[in-house]
Amino acid sequence: MTTTPNSTEQIQEQVIQDTAQFVKSVLSEDTSGHDWWHIHRVVQMTERITATEGGNRFVAVMAALLHDVADEKLNVSKEAGMRKVTDWLDTQSIPPADVEHIIEIIATMSYNGGNNPPVRTLEGQIVQDADRLDAIGAISIARVFVYSGHTGRPIHDPDIPVRTSMTSEQYRNEKSTAINHFHEKLLKLKDMINTPSARIIAEERHQYMQEYVDRFYKEWNGEI
Repeated sequence: MTTTPNSTEQIQEQVIQDTAQFVKSVLSEDTSGHDWWHIHRVVQMTERITATEGGNRFVAVMAALLHDVADEKLNVSKEAGMRKVTDWLDTQSIPPADVEHIIEIIATMSYNGGNNPPVRTLEGQIVQDADRLDAIGAISIARVFVYSGHTGRPIHDPDIPVRTSMTSEQYRNEKSTAINHFHEKLLKLKDMINTPSARIIAEERHQYMQEYVDRFYKEWNGEI
């Protein structure tokens, strides 16, 4: 039987709903700042950017939903995380080309100490932008300290220098601080945004975050 456009859309919406429930079940107890509500925000922003920039909404939303299920910070290994994603996708009615595209986005979108190559497709750029926007601004500030508490990282230690370059292993494993993380990643993200509509959002959020860091140092030094 030939699938009509309407029924294709219905199937896709059902897959999205089922995937959202799956992701909630995996990440609902997360305490690292990569919980379901992070996913919810990234999906919302993905929808917003896609509405402006175009692209395959289904692929982008699915990648946004599943991207942290595969995150190596939340799994015993990167391979184990990707296996969770592929095992789930194998249970769904998704064309193989879309499955391949979703997996490619998830596998290549992370920051990884700034060492990953640019993502290849518009959908990948959109999801990467949406994820990075959740790491810029007011919510980002909250997430930094949640993650630092989760991993036992101190708020600030002037004796631990900011790393200007690092391998993926150093980024994941070397000792650092919450405040250093702003310099090592978060304040760099504005200039790594892919799409025009996301850049506009990033500019304002970046300014807010920079003002916070500046004030932090003033308070640390007893200036205000």
